[in-house]
Amino acid sequence: MATSAAAAVTVSSSDALALASAIVSLARDAFTHRRNCQQLAEHAELVRALLEKVDGTDLARVPEIEEGLRELEEVLREALELVESCRGKSCMYMVATGWNAVYEFRRVETEIDRRVKIPTLTALVHEFRMEHLKQALRAIEDDHRDYTLDELDIEAQKAILKPDRTKRDADVLEKFLYRAYPDLRFDEALQEEREKLHVELQWLRSRNETKQCRVIEHLISVAENASNTLPSKRVTKLLVNQPAFVMSGYINNVKSITESFQDQGQDDWQADLFGCCMEPCLSFKTCLYPCGMFARIANAVSRGEISRELAVNNVFAFSLIGSCCCYTCCVRRRLRKLFNIQGSLCDDFLTHLTCCCCAMVQEWRELELRGVEGCQGRKMIPPPYQFMKP
Repeated sequence: MATSAAAAVTVSSSDALALASAIVSLARDAFTHRRNCQQLAEHAELVRALLEKVDGTDLARVPEIEEGLRELEEVLREALELVESCRGKSCMYMVATGWNAVYEFRRVETEIDRRVKIPTLTALVHEFRMEHLKQALRAIEDDHRDYTLDELDIEAQKAILKPDRTKRDADVLEKFLYRAYPDLRFDEALQEEREKLHVELQWLRSRNETKQCRVIEHLISVAENASNTLPSKRVTKLLVNQPAFVMSGYINNVKSITESFQDQGQDDWQADLFGCCMEPCLSFKTCLYPCGMFARIANAVSRGEISRELAVNNVFAFSLIGSCCCYTCCVRRRLRKLFNIQGSLCDDFLTHLTCCCCAMVQEWRELELRGVEGCQGRKMIPPPYQFMKP
């Protein structure tokens, strides 16, 4: 498909120098394959440096060199279209066909290097000892890039292409789209993706690309299903002057929290047990003063029934008989029941016994993610899928 940026370059200037400059410029705005686009742009920057040196000499008017530069233009135009596709096409489509794009990046760089090695140009550079051109040629020859998919792209690709998706897959999709559309909510990003996918589908149908059309149709269904699972935000507060808790886009008072989960299936933890490395400050505070963190968790989970002072006193009392984990795991069990999170008392005890600090970091982050009053402090994306801005 002819892209807007590539077409603009074709109309205004068709020389290799302008194409290399356009690649460097457009790579900064790529939504997907950002690392690959940046690497290709850095390689194009070396090519541009060589072309600027050649452009200022009579070498460009040598017929053999002129023909070689024309071939280089064709490859640079392909590279420009590849970068533009990462900038203008659907992110879901680009990650679903991610390895094809990776192979295309590798092929384009190889073709650029092959076209740069114009025999006449190389011979003249060595014969007349043009050191500045020799260094530019050597820099391109020594520059080898490793094009691949990063970890998030691979996870997103697996989540998108599988027929049945779990909540974790939806979290991966939201995290992936947040990186591409940092200024949009999840539902807005999905709408943007659907529009791009429909445009791509129409273009592929016009070319009778049946296999690719099926891929696009699958991606549209994924985007629509993800969008349909988003709850409409509803704000209700049943009792005045009662503690309010915000959970999954709803505001409920303490008497309606448990009821709001009775009609739902068991949920999973939204915070990872070993996600403490993502919160180094919180983890450090918990390791430095675990009793204080536990007191805050117990106070929030009990909705004020257990004061912080009482929680600390109870921990010290249980620690005298070497069984403080028996008390702390009960608070974890109470948190699970509050949010209808699956698990068992045995799991809670073993978690606190083997990794108490990690468990408390997870519990506090869970309260933050659920939006419990007094535990906010994060910029949140609308539920049900949660991803924190880094």
